[in-house]
Amino acid sequence: MAVTIVYLGPLADLAGEAPTSLPAPLDWNTLIDAVGEPLAAQLENDRVHVVCAGKVLADKRQLFAQDGDEVALLPPVSGG
Repeated sequence: MAVTIVYLGPLADLAGEAPTSLPAPLDWNTLIDAVGEPLAAQLENDRVHVVCAGKVLADKRQLFAQDGDEVALLPPVSGG
């Protein structure tokens, strides 16, 4: 039972790896503990969004991913 974590943009650079798998079920605190300090600090930024099973979470701290879900971590958007 696993959840796939996909890192996008500069978050992928911080993660230093392709998509990873974490045991399901997965909540916000478990995700933060699993990704390591530099990435965890970025994820705490209010401008970073989380998509779980195709839906952008209004409150990423309510993350609850189940077996087979994909969680995408979206960096802040910039540009004009």
